[in-house]
Amino acid sequence: MPSYSEQWLTDRMTGGGRRLCAGGIFTFPLFSPFLVEHFKLTAPRLTTIVLAGMIGQYPFAAFVGKAIDLYGPWSCSLASSVLFSLGFGLFAHEIYKTLDDIAAPSKSSFERLTLYYFLAGLGTVTSYFSSLFAASKNFPEYIGIASGVTMAIFGLSPVFFSLIASTFFTDEGSELDVMHFITFMAILTGVVHLIGAINLQTTSLTTAEIVSGHEDAEDEENISEQTADERTSLITPKKLNVQVTVVPIEHNQSLIDILNDRYFWLLGLALIICVGSCEMIMSNLGSIVMTLPSSSSVPSSVATATQVRLLSLSNTITRLVVGPLADFASPMASFLPNGTIHYTRKHHISRVAFLSGASMLLVLTYTWMELGVRSREDVWVLSVGTGIAYGTIFTTLPGVVSGVWGLSNLGRNFGIITYAPFIGTPLFSYLFAFVSAAHASDGGVCKGEQCWRLTFAVTIISAAVSLFASVLLWRKWKGRV
Repeated sequence: MPSYSEQWLTDRMTGGGRRLCAGGIFTFPLFSPFLVEHFKLTAPRLTTIVLAGMIGQYPFAAFVGKAIDLYGPWSCSLASSVLFSLGFGLFAHEIYKTLDDIAAPSKSSFERLTLYYFLAGLGTVTSYFSSLFAASKNFPEYIGIASGVTMAIFGLSPVFFSLIASTFFTDEGSELDVMHFITFMAILTGVVHLIGAINLQTTSLTTAEIVSGHEDAEDEENISEQTADERTSLITPKKLNVQVTVVPIEHNQSLIDILNDRYFWLLGLALIICVGSCEMIMSNLGSIVMTLPSSSSVPSSVATATQVRLLSLSNTITRLVVGPLADFASPMASFLPNGTIHYTRKHHISRVAFLSGASMLLVLTYTWMELGVRSREDVWVLSVGTGIAYGTIFTTLPGVVSGVWGLSNLGRNFGIITYAPFIGTPLFSYLFAFVSAAHASDGGVCKGEQCWRLTFAVTIISAAVSLFASVLLWRKWKGRV
């Protein structure tokens, strides 16, 4: 078996390209104006297509997680190769066969585009889960760093694709060549994930092996000598200077056990609000930019690309920072057969505090949209605030789920909890779409702050509810995560 550090390096090298190519669906704002013009789409129909990709990540999340628990991450990487190739490839083909000067919108084209983007969304979740749980299960003691680095590279995906789009698929003074750009995404994502399926693997590390990766040979010998009695703790607190607590915990809860836990539902409510509203902004960032006047002569397409990159970079940087910070402030516990948990470092604060911080940031960010935004240049606060909150939530969530309900069914449990945005994202997205459509003149593009003012008033109240829910969870799980 490779050493702990060698396995870490191998996972980072083989998985980086796959994660960098996994977020193609988040580039939708780059080509949404083209789709409106080319297919004569209304705002609700455009929202439906992007929602198909966004919520396509979630319907099968629990099944994807369970498949990883049973068969390993390689199987889902292979599925991603097929789904991305089909989704993006057929999407590009639909653009190719549709004339530029169609007189009226085609319902069948709209339905096919929705289906194809749904396939790409499903490919996103299989790719995301395969990378996340390969890292989390290989490095359970440093789940914050493992998941943070994994998701940071994933967060860079929109920046990576937007740079490719502007460099290779946009001529000077012209618009993006959408058909060829999406075709390129279909080929690249298919090939990269096929290679990932060949290389991806996980290892099963025991508590002693994890500890021995950080202790000298003498400490490793002392640990191994104490394994004869299954009721004897594997860790010597005085020797290793760790915190030991005895708590009742069940590692192999059934699905019914999870669903009967009211705090599971409270966590789900917080995620419905936070992730749902964040993904609404990610889907409609281009539309928000286009509603506002510009204080400069920068074209709307350039302004939109700038905001997409700001959101993506803030999301990425947050994951790189929050992962190690969470591991330091909230070290993950190791669970032993006799019900004992131990922390290898002092536990300073609950990981749920990071979720509370994200909720508070969203309250402030959405309030800024109500009170402070006057031009396109002011939208950067929304982009950065959304990116930080979104990155914080998804970096700390695997640690919260595994800390409360154990590691053995982490894939299944994480998959179930991610059904929350499957509810929240369409709720907030259709709220935005219908408010915008109600203020559009003669079925055209909506202009002005009235296009989204009601939407952000609702999200402010919702984010405050999420903050309250996360504080309750913080108090309930104090000392556990």
